Amino acid sequence: MDLDPVIHAPTRLQIVSLLAAAHEAEFAFVRDTLGISDSVLSKQGSALEAAGYVRVRKGHVGKRPKTWFRLTDDGRAAFTAYVAALQAIVSSSGLTVLPEEAAGTSRSPRG
Repeated sequence: MDLDPVIHAPTRLQIVSLLAAAHEAEFAFVRDTLGISDSVLSKQGSALEAAGYVRVRKGHVGKRPKTWFRLTDDGRAAFTAYVAALQAIVSSSGLTVLPEEAAGTSRSPRG
């Protein structure tokens, strides 16, 4: 079982994870949420774009240039496969990387 090396790098994993929860995210939001520098986000975003996992859109808001990121369909599929592979690795421990309801291990509340 292989973990996708494009996604596996910690910063790229954080970027893809953040984008998986949104339709699109602005550069500054991603940078600030992850606590990384502009140069790190640019470099890692370019690597994800080169792999076809992220689409980068540039435009303006007023006179200010802006950059947005979004996962492509291939990126979303690769992230889903990555999470499944990671789950397969950790499952023998009895732990899960999936939400309880997705993993089928919902626990009843204690009262």
